[in-house]
Amino acid sequence: MYNYKAICLDLDGTVYRGIEPIPEAVSFVGNMQQNGIDPYFITNNSSMTRVQLQEKLDSFGIKADPDRIMTSAIAVAKYCKENYNGANVMMIGEKGLEEAIASERIEITAKNPDVVVMGIDRGVTYAKLADACLAIRAGAHFIATNSDKAFPTERGLVPGNGSFVKLMENATGISPVFVGKPEPHMLEFIQVEGGFRKEEMVMIGDNYDTDIQAGIRFGIDTVHVAGGVTSPGEVSLKLQKPTYSYRTLLEWGM
Repeated sequence: MYNYKAICLDLDGTVYRGIEPIPEAVSFVGNMQQNGIDPYFITNNSSMTRVQLQEKLDSFGIKADPDRIMTSAIAVAKYCKENYNGANVMMIGEKGLEEAIASERIEITAKNPDVVVMGIDRGVTYAKLADACLAIRAGAHFIATNSDKAFPTERGLVPGNGSFVKLMENATGISPVFVGKPEPHMLEFIQVEGGFRKEEMVMIGDNYDTDIQAGIRFGIDTVHVAGGVTSPGEVSLKLQKPTYSYRTLLEWGM
């Protein structure tokens, strides 16, 4: 474990489930930090800001540097700045996405956008979806924070952004560019900003199709941890195996 300089740790399903922390993960992070290693916290959930995530982690006893929190919302904003500099954006999403877009000084508009960005929005309405649909049909670029069809909470798996994106794909006939995991954009931003070599990085998560695939596609080591979206039995059937697979993170940290 201590050979890595950038330990990239998924949040939903790996560190916590909704409002419930995963005790082994909390202990794992504490052990790392006692040894002078601060992990990167990575999430496809675009709804929360860095400060909100920092406060949530703090409530579980985990100290997190906001600069080491990477969300799909932050990655989308960086992606838009790099690829559509000067464009204005219509967004479906929550505070985390709104703040991330604004932090890159990208104009948010309700009419005639150059780009439509879609993240999880638990207050989504038919009117919002209709406006976004019409904008995409009129030629706006379509970008989505992530493709997760479901995500884990303390109540179980609930609809994720990918389920709403599928609705938009059916309505427009257009597939979006996805920026969150399993696409490697978040890991690439971390590598560039931190100056890491790929052999110094590892991606840890519970979801094979997002967390582990992101690491595999980026070309870094991966750790699958049980108890979340993908069971160890399902992982054992995959052609591309994670570098390591454990029941809990404490098994890796021993």
